[in-house]
Amino acid sequence: MRVALFVTCLVDTLFPQVGRATVSLLERLGHEVVVPSGQSCCGQPQINTGYQREALPLIRRHTDVFSAYDAVVAPSGSCVGSIRHQHAMVARRAGDDGLATAAHDVGTRTYELSEFLVDVLGVEDVGASFPHRVTYHPTCHSLRMLRVGDKPLRLLRNVRGLDLVELPAADQCCGFGGTFAVKNADTSTAMLADKMQHVLDTEAEVCTAGDSSCLMQIGGGLSRLRAGTRTLHLAEILASTEPAA
Repeated sequence: MRVALFVTCLVDTLFPQVGRATVSLLERLGHEVVVPSGQSCCGQPQINTGYQREALPLIRRHTDVFSAYDAVVAPSGSCVGSIRHQHAMVARRAGDDGLATAAHDVGTRTYELSEFLVDVLGVEDVGASFPHRVTYHPTCHSLRMLRVGDKPLRLLRNVRGLDLVELPAADQCCGFGGTFAVKNADTSTAMLADKMQHVLDTEAEVCTAGDSSCLMQIGGGLSRLRAGTRTLHLAEILASTEPAA
């Protein structure tokens, strides 16, 4: 299987360790991972803020770059949601049926990391070890758009040494929402305050999720509180082989 990594903008610019962890994990499971150099933004920010025509060149580029691969994996439910559910729609609305067909085809072969591991590879135990108390935040796009369900939790339950504790009100948004956090800062901050309190109530050492965007929001808030709870992407935990103390 020819597997390509779609790095995503946030991982590329701010959290490169998440991309490295994703590659390390998939290679450990016996797969060669290609990182196409021509990739760029998937266009989700433009699409979600009403600039659909401006997103077309990005959709075309993404489709061209990833069309040759059997599977495309991304450590982001948000970006995968856009690729799978928005790309073809935007192209069709613009009257480009050829691009819509090609984008739909790429979308059917594009997976969020936990989806790929559980649904495509049929793996729930990836051989990870992470001896820490962890809580999991299901991000909005992975929960509501991709409907990954309990796949991340099934993966985490098989990590050796990991103490998984349930997050209260887990299905509530962290308040990031891309430009929502900028345009509606007061509301976003209030939502973040609730999420942080729920995280702290678990007494977890680590809060994990499948999207760097949400972890950036939650982690930024927790760091300002000096709470001692850190954030790690799901890929980083699944790639870990940290021995027990």
